[in-house]
Amino acid sequence: MRFVVEEADAGQRLDLALAALCGLSRSQARRWIDDDRVRLNHASVQASLRVRGGDLLEAVPPDPVPASLAPEPIPLSILYEDSDLVVVDKQAGLVVHPAPGHPGGTLVNALLHHCGDLSGIGGVLRPGIVHRLDRGTSGVMVVAKNDVSHQGLARQFHDHSIERLYCALVVGNPGRDEGRIDLPVGRHARDRKRMSVRARVTREAHTAWRVSRRFPASGCAFLEVRPETGRTHQIRVHLASSGLPVIGDPVYGRRRRSAPAFSRPALHAQQLAFGHPRSGERLSFSAPLPADLLDFVAQLEAREPGPGC
Repeated sequence: MRFVVEEADAGQRLDLALAALCGLSRSQARRWIDDDRVRLNHASVQASLRVRGGDLLEAVPPDPVPASLAPEPIPLSILYEDSDLVVVDKQAGLVVHPAPGHPGGTLVNALLHHCGDLSGIGGVLRPGIVHRLDRGTSGVMVVAKNDVSHQGLARQFHDHSIERLYCALVVGNPGRDEGRIDLPVGRHARDRKRMSVRARVTREAHTAWRVSRRFPASGCAFLEVRPETGRTHQIRVHLASSGLPVIGDPVYGRRRRSAPAFSRPALHAQQLAFGHPRSGERLSFSAPLPADLLDFVAQLEAREPGPGC
């Protein structure tokens, strides 16, 4: 695998740059570097080295380890599938990949049952996963079936050429109809499960939003949100930092007594568009609002005064 570091990525640590380019976790990227599988300008390097624009980054992935994960017959909503990738409408409550506390019952287990095999480049715990949605978030996800598509999709996520549109119900009534949040995001200094715009180590993050509907009686608004970068919890952190936390968010949200309760973050990945990693054809997929969000919106609408009131 060969990449030329772009000027926009100059100054990043090598492990972070490698993780973004190859669709890896940071720990996996560090393991490749420690195992001497990575060269920068043909030389062995350390994970902490800062890359420069124009640097040649080369990596030799390890042979995929056979996954010990058990395929599970979990129902899936398949939007599209071919020999390279599968696009799903992920249901809220479904964890994407196994993790501490969630050894099974995940999207990966379901896909292994459905597909039989997935890309091995992500490691045995996250085969095929190029990006993810939080457990409580519903909507469109793409998963790679082989390493060619995994690398091609990872490159598009890194280059921010993938288009994403989310729907979010937020607490608060924005003072304008649209806006943009340009705040870097990083790991919270004291709580490693949280992200923050005030972290000591951050990466740039950009989110655009537009008001689709206001619910003054409940003090809420329905937003269309376009994340231009893909940081962990980016939408939830950015909206909360702007005084518009996602309704039902147990980590970054807050409850407003005037608004009805919701059992999960009211966030839905509605659209996803990308170039097919093999053919280059532009593909676009949409997932309608799930029933629980539709019911919640109906509750908010019922609270609004009718015409002439």
